[in-house]
Amino acid sequence: MSFPLLTATAVLPAVGAVATAAVPAARRTAAKWLALLVSLATLVLAIVVMVRFDPGGARYQLTESHAWIADFGVRYELGVDGIAVVLIALTALLMPFIILAGWNDADPLETGSKRWRPTQGFFALILAVEAMVVISFEATDVFLFYIFFEAMLIPMYFLIGGFGDRAHAQGEEAASTQRSYAAVKFLLYNLVGGLIMLAAVIGLYTVAGNFSLAEIAQARANGTLHMATSTERWLFLGFFFAFAVKAPLWPLHTWLPNAMQESTAPVAVLITAVVDKVGTFAMLRFCLQLFPEASKWATPTILVLALISIIYGALLAVGQRDIKRLVAYASISHFGFIILGIFAMTSQGQSGATLYMVNHGISTAALMLVAGFLISRRGSRLIADYGGVQKVAPVLAGTFLIGGLATLSLPGLAPFVSEFLVLVGTFTRYPAIGIIATFGIVLAALYTLVLYQRTMTGPVKPAVSAMPDLKARELLVVTPLIVLLIFLGVYPKPLTDIVNPAVKQTMSDVHKTDPKPAVEAAK
Repeated sequence: MSFPLLTATAVLPAVGAVATAAVPAARRTAAKWLALLVSLATLVLAIVVMVRFDPGGARYQLTESHAWIADFGVRYELGVDGIAVVLIALTALLMPFIILAGWNDADPLETGSKRWRPTQGFFALILAVEAMVVISFEATDVFLFYIFFEAMLIPMYFLIGGFGDRAHAQGEEAASTQRSYAAVKFLLYNLVGGLIMLAAVIGLYTVAGNFSLAEIAQARANGTLHMATSTERWLFLGFFFAFAVKAPLWPLHTWLPNAMQESTAPVAVLITAVVDKVGTFAMLRFCLQLFPEASKWATPTILVLALISIIYGALLAVGQRDIKRLVAYASISHFGFIILGIFAMTSQGQSGATLYMVNHGISTAALMLVAGFLISRRGSRLIADYGGVQKVAPVLAGTFLIGGLATLSLPGLAPFVSEFLVLVGTFTRYPAIGIIATFGIVLAALYTLVLYQRTMTGPVKPAVSAMPDLKARELLVVTPLIVLLIFLGVYPKPLTDIVNPAVKQTMSDVHKTDPKPAVEAAK
């Protein structure tokens, strides 16, 4: 029996979460180091998964399958394709930086404070989220996926509601109320989506007789499993609704700005760079494979919703006064690009969408974590409270600029490649939508450069005149992310080589081929 590598990659952070929570109350530093070491060990396992994965091999590799609830056809089935491999790597990569960035976020505000912030619980919850996200990317049993898709809401609820941002202008009581509101809104939105998906999961079992993704997809492909058109469409809508809430897609997005605004910067990164990726990943893995005809039927409507997300999110980002809300609305716009690429039904679009998930995770982490360092120094999230920071903290300003330029997809930085592929893939099949989507790039340049100009340039405001520059721990967080943004912007081939074969198989599932060029190349 081969070593269960996928199980180990998910179980290690889960065990680490329990161990971190069990560290004695007075040993906060030990809990931090334990969480960091567990996250690094998980990263090593994720790298092993990536190395052992053969892009030219079988669709699902490193598979594991064991009987679980036999009476209902539920199995413990894991397997990864190229898309899952890169997203597992992204998740494992970001966790050490999230932990390092939040090193002091859950410490007591003052010695002997009765409002003690449980440091052990904070880091244990982060590791628990990592475990659930990783196994969601690995699960090839629909019921198994659903369990962890929903279970990750529990630790996220406590991270948002119990460990909010300390930079709040309205006092601790008002801050606590707003954190609770954001956490409950996050939970309710996602629970409603999950309940609708549960009904669809039950309906799928009624039709297919099992929950195995591979078996159902194969039966659909060879014609042994037939679904009535109306049944397939209703099941598709049940799955897609839950994934669109998680993504988030307009108009189901309104929980995200509140959640990111009230969270600490590391938790905000966890939400938008890690957890939300499960929604867009599931659209590729489950919606397109299980319901190919319904996916094509729904494509025009989904493309319009994605386009609205792109423009709407960017427009609202332009008008924000709060740094975190600005990044939140920018992320809504970026998720619109990802969903646009998925449902453009072209290989360029879906490859670009997958790369966008990875590159958006890295760029948003870089920008949001530097923004968190900035906010912790000044004690305010309001853009108007800053000015002239580049004169007193040039390294902080420089890293903030690079993160911002990556967010607007500047050529030479990683997001440019993915956004270019999404637009090319969309334009070849839906030129009008592709043209309108490009306005999102213009708006991204506007909100990013205006944010930098208002916070970093101009006269030095008295409140930031003594602001210290980035320290060693903070540089250790930001520098590798910036290096990755530049490397993948110049040389994305390591990722495209893994992703492209999986995308071709997904295109085959929906019986789509790339449109032929309107003008043939000269011979």
